[in-house]
Amino acid sequence: QFYAKKQEICFEIGAVTVDPKSPLYDPSPLKEYLKALNVPYFYEEQDIVDQDTKKEKCPSICSFCSRLKRGRIYACAYRENYNVLALGQHVDDLAESFVMSIFHNGRLRTMKANYVDKSSSLRIIRPFVLVREKDLRTFAEKKKLPVIPKNWPACFEVSKEHHHVKQLLAAQEIHFPNLYPSLRATIRHLMKINLNEFEDKILGEECCTKL
Repeated sequence: QFYAKKQEICFEIGAVTVDPKSPLYDPSPLKEYLKALNVPYFYEEQDIVDQDTKKEKCPSICSFCSRLKRGRIYACAYRENYNVLALGQHVDDLAESFVMSIFHNGRLRTMKANYVDKSSSLRIIRPFVLVREKDLRTFAEKKKLPVIPKNWPACFEVSKEHHHVKQLLAAQEIHFPNLYPSLRATIRHLMKINLNEFEDKILGEECCTKL
């Protein structure tokens, strides 16, 4: 935003968080920080704790919480007239999700860095997809940025799975120091492909071959 003002580019940055009604959730440090920067802050509440207890046990890669949270964020952006949504996933997140997708679904899946959501017309960007988590942590510590601990109440098994995959990748990185640059290169290639069309084509060819 400071850069935009210098270059006389006109756009406004806002921030939004979704409170899942967990007793441990406390965004107050973030509120004060954004207030000091004059960045509009939108605090959304959704009782995901209650909704999750009414659902059956989450599958291996649970999308229930993320769907609810994402829907609430999209609605906030639409209501407040924002047309671009920046999400904070880093390359470690993408690598873990990529590996879990292979393990559980047998599919090459990754998050896009820049695309338009057809259902909401929002442009979704992920500015940190090529940045390591440890580098972001170091930057946050040096700049003394407020950090809100993760405490999503639902899908605890998924958190355990993510932690297991994180440990697996960390162990492999010791033996293969270029692991993350290699994963990053793989993911960048996947980002350029329309995976749904690609899989439909491959699966269609396999069906024809079997016939």
